[in-house]
Amino acid sequence: MTKSEEEDGTVRMDKWLWAARLFKTRSIAVDAIKGGKVKINGNSVKPSHEVREGEVIQVQIEQLHKVIQVKSVIHNRVAAKQIPEVYADLTPAEEYERITFMKAYKSEFRDQGAGRPTKKERRVIEKLKGDY
Repeated sequence: MTKSEEEDGTVRMDKWLWAARLFKTRSIAVDAIKGGKVKINGNSVKPSHEVREGEVIQVQIEQLHKVIQVKSVIHNRVAAKQIPEVYADLTPAEEYERITFMKAYKSEFRDQGAGRPTKKERRVIEKLKGDY
């Protein structure tokens, strides 16, 4: 942390996303930012963007489109229990329902001992899933 970060109460976007536990590592946060998965007011940002209190950030984590508002600027990673003090989750409930629905139907079920699907069964499955 530099002296200027301490003085003006800002921190780099990649460091804040990691510290707020949105990404497991800082390098994953950098990759997400460079990939355009982190936006402020609909505009992509750079990893060096300085986060300020009150900013609304849109983050895409896998299939989840999360919307958060910064409550406090932190420099070090915090415990999971302290997350509500760091940011407010503004993500609509419908988004979480969509993800739950997707996860429920993502995996396929096959009776134990049924073995692998035949070529004909596989084609039917692909047709149902829209993968053909």
